[in-house]
Amino acid sequence: MDDNFYDEFGNYIGPAIESDQESEGEEEEAANDIDMDIQIVLAEDKKYYPTAEEVYGEDVETLVMDEDELPLEQPIIKPDENNKFEVGVKDSLTYVSTQFLIGLMSNPGLVRNVALVGHLQHGKMVFMDMLVEQTRHMITFDENSEKHVRYTDTRIGEQERRISIKAVPMSLVLEDSNSKSYLCNIMDTPGHVNFSDEMTAARRLADGAVLIVDAAEASTTTGNVPVIDPAAGNVCFASASAGWFSTLQSFAKLYVKLHGIPFDAEKFASRLWGDIYYHPDTRAFKRKPPAGGGELSFVEFVLEPLYNIYSQVIGEHRKSTESTLTELGVTLSNAAYKLNVRPLLRLACSTVFGSASGFTDMLVQHIPSPKDAAAKKVDHTYTGPKHSMIYKAIVDCDPSGPLMNSNRADFESTGRSYSPDDEEDMTVKVVTKLWIYQARYRILISSAPPGSWVLIEGVDASIMKTATLYNMDIDEEVADPVVSFCETVVESSSMKCFAEAPNKKNKITMIAEPLERGLAEAIENGVVSIDWSQRQLGDFFKTKYDWDLLAALSIWAFGPDKQGPNILLDDTLPTEVDKGLLGSLIFHMTEEHVMMMKSEQVAGYTGAAVVLQHARVVLLVCALGVKSVDSLIAVAKLASTSLGMPKLEFQWGAREGPLCDEPIRNVKFKIVDTRIASEPLLRGSGLIIPTAQRVAYSAFLMVTPRLMEPVYCVEIQTPIDCVSAIYMVLSRRRGHITADVPQPGTPAYIVKAFLPVIESFGFETDLRYHTQGQAFCLSVFNHWAMVPGDPLDKSIVLRPLEPAPIQHLAWEFMVKTRRRKILLLYNSVYCLNMHSHTHYISKMHRLKEP
Repeated sequence: MDDNFYDEFGNYIGPAIESDQESEGEEEEAANDIDMDIQIVLAEDKKYYPTAEEVYGEDVETLVMDEDELPLEQPIIKPDENNKFEVGVKDSLTYVSTQFLIGLMSNPGLVRNVALVGHLQHGKMVFMDMLVEQTRHMITFDENSEKHVRYTDTRIGEQERRISIKAVPMSLVLEDSNSKSYLCNIMDTPGHVNFSDEMTAARRLADGAVLIVDAAEASTTTGNVPVIDPAAGNVCFASASAGWFSTLQSFAKLYVKLHGIPFDAEKFASRLWGDIYYHPDTRAFKRKPPAGGGELSFVEFVLEPLYNIYSQVIGEHRKSTESTLTELGVTLSNAAYKLNVRPLLRLACSTVFGSASGFTDMLVQHIPSPKDAAAKKVDHTYTGPKHSMIYKAIVDCDPSGPLMNSNRADFESTGRSYSPDDEEDMTVKVVTKLWIYQARYRILISSAPPGSWVLIEGVDASIMKTATLYNMDIDEEVADPVVSFCETVVESSSMKCFAEAPNKKNKITMIAEPLERGLAEAIENGVVSIDWSQRQLGDFFKTKYDWDLLAALSIWAFGPDKQGPNILLDDTLPTEVDKGLLGSLIFHMTEEHVMMMKSEQVAGYTGAAVVLQHARVVLLVCALGVKSVDSLIAVAKLASTSLGMPKLEFQWGAREGPLCDEPIRNVKFKIVDTRIASEPLLRGSGLIIPTAQRVAYSAFLMVTPRLMEPVYCVEIQTPIDCVSAIYMVLSRRRGHITADVPQPGTPAYIVKAFLPVIESFGFETDLRYHTQGQAFCLSVFNHWAMVPGDPLDKSIVLRPLEPAPIQHLAWEFMVKTRRRKILLLYNSVYCLNMHSHTHYISKMHRLKEP
């Protein structure tokens, strides 16, 4: 008997059937599943993240390392290093030797220093490529890719982005139409507005500029420049894609060469521009068109031949192309006609128009040589005495004169050679090498003659922006940027101020008050002039600013110059003051006194060094702070007019205010009373000038003086997502946003704001950083604004390396400006404003008594 047929109690259950076995198997599996779900897994055994094999695959080797095993400077996976960021060649085969180029450098009359400027993507780079082809055995246009080499884009980033970032100079030997060679130092500059500083630096080095304008856009404006006239030879027509360039003069010479007729090419060129027509029946040029109609001479003789070449080559009509080129004296080989359209067009045009002689003629005729331009450039950049040997050597481009070199900072300094002594802001450096820069390579030289451009090694580390080298063992002078302020008042005088001369015989009483709103700008802009008649001045001030007619007729001068934003009024009454005696205060110093002083003294003297027989003039010099003979001559010329001494002292005093020797602005000074000695000996200039200066400064300091700062109007072009970052940058620099509008037709926004000039240093860099280079700005001076705070609040404490609060800025600017000018902090400000107030006030009460 099979025990499987009975249960444990002996009951018969029979054999097992298949359905029961399946159900038992399912119950066992379910039990197993339940056991797996409820089982306990320890934290160290739990799987939180996928393995490296699951993430990267089995064929990838992974390495797990501790974070502190390598120093922070060393990456776990070392990247591929590519330290090459410039495109360079060892040398380039030129048509002339290096010795010939250096020989041209020694003759400043055969040198032209030019800056190539223009807007972005207007063709400056490709134009340089054409000039490179004219001087080297190389082709700058790739026929397969139909792209230009961009020879002066020497950086890898520039080549990749197809945009110039840095200004790059090249020294090219070019021939004019008479086959005479000239050394043309050409600086190719970036066109993007963000790199305008490169163009500015290039323009400082150059003696002239060539403006590249894309004829398809023609959006570049020339501004305040001499007349641009193709007939005058200062316009060159060129095509970078077709590889040709010419002027009207070179077109005229081409016709002379083709027809073999001896006529004046210059006269013919002058008739190829303007509303001039050619009459074939009379063979003459006239202002009126022929009877049957006709084209302008420029269209007939210049454009139509060009159109014929273009249309025939592009239309791929070989017979007509051969016929057209034959008429122009050009024959091409059979292989040339098998070229593609663009290479064939370049070949045809370059063969017809020849070399860059027209461009060289334009440079030679309209851009001065370094020797001819030296006087103007030196007057603009050189601040030393003009009667010194250094100045004369620079102007004459004297190679035996002392070294004077103007530099701009770079990896090596780009300098211009020219043919003094505070040790502050100077350093001693050794020049290790000199090169001639040729964009992608350099030519080592041992010396640089006057008027040349060179790269200087060994001095660049000490140059922030620009510097001047001169041979006191090659020193450098570097100056920090400086902002000019103005001094003004915000209240009217409540008390009169007076000053007495040392002899007690002369006394001037004066008050000060602010000008009416907009009057200072009207004077500066020439809306009103001191040269007007009294009737015109009276009508203007009475109508525009509601002055009484007596005050308008009593205007003595504008200051500090003829169109200065300050006014001096004679507010005295004829019943109280002798007007004739007041008008007799005329300078007795004439130009003869000055010329006598100049003949007796050496260059560079000061007023204190003048001999005793001119002591009267010395007193005037010390009172006005004049240090040079040229300034004395200017004063003498002014003195020879009908101006009185108070009038001249007002104009001179307005140049240097009492706060920090900055110009006074928007102030009206009124002379309300005077007492003048009747004897001429007792009212000399040495007595009146210091007295007038003291009373003007006292009246100024008694009416709440304030500082004014220049303010830029900034226009920023930016994408919409960068506007918030621009707001943040401007708010940190005391900027005030005036407009935030989208630019029609573009995704860009235009943000307009006012920014103090002193806050603008580094603003563009800060703006690029916070917008990832997507925003760029343009800044233009707009107006003068009041500096927050009181410049005479000496309770303010300025802490080193800490920014001053906004309400302390006026004191900070005043203190730092006086320190920069080496002025004593309490010299004139508090002696006049604090100590002398007691003296003035005690006498002012007596002035008010009847």
